[in-house]
Amino acid sequence: MNLKMPVALLLMLFFITIGGWPAFAQTDQHIMDNAGLLTESQIAELEAFAAQHSQKEGTDFLFLSTDSTGGDTIVKYMGDFFDQWAEENNQENAVLLTIDMGSREVYLAGFGTAQTKLDDSRVDLVLDRIVPNLRVGDYGGAFRKTVETSSRYMEYRPGVNPESIFLKTWFHLAVSLLLGGIVVGSMLAGVGGRVTTTSSTYIDQNNTRVRSEMDRFRNKTVSRRRVPQNKGGGGGFGGGGTTAGGRSFSGGGRSF
Repeated sequence: MNLKMPVALLLMLFFITIGGWPAFAQTDQHIMDNAGLLTESQIAELEAFAAQHSQKEGTDFLFLSTDSTGGDTIVKYMGDFFDQWAEENNQENAVLLTIDMGSREVYLAGFGTAQTKLDDSRVDLVLDRIVPNLRVGDYGGAFRKTVETSSRYMEYRPGVNPESIFLKTWFHLAVSLLLGGIVVGSMLAGVGGRVTTTSSTYIDQNNTRVRSEMDRFRNKTVSRRRVPQNKGGGGGFGGGGTTAGGRSFSGGGRSF
């Protein structure tokens, strides 16, 4: 063997000889698309996207789909899956989006630290955003939006509504402009001296009288507006719970 052979090449030959690469070179799987809802290119893209945010938050973002839960509820099916996944991957912190195409239901759960950072109320806010995607068959978009929104929500202190108007940038800007307008208006009001002229200045109260007074009804207009009805379905269900393996979680579900 050539003694000048590069060390990297020697290592490559060594791992090939013993039958594989070391464990740390393996890539974690975040997409379990058993229902075949995503294309191969979508899976590759979403795997990279989920891995990026999973590393950032210290919480795995997982996608699970199925054509049938085998008679179990979607919550039971989701819980059994996560018990097995957590033991195999030695990871308890995860956000799991489960889609059952058999019943056309979706369930979003937060485990470990995500149970607090993504509580039931925040789960409902995420579902509000992704259900429209699910109804039109955009399952990849729903998962991407789940990762983006959940990751953003988890940056806020638990108990804070991340969609509160008081946290919006446009609200802060509007308040700043309003306060600035008040200050400038008060400054302009003080320019030019005090106005002392009133309507009584030009009216002789002793010789001015109202000679007549009359009210005349002209017409009446009545407008009607139909109250819109929600025909989209999508009733919510669930909330947090505990898996058969004893793992507690936050969560919520919808039909779509």
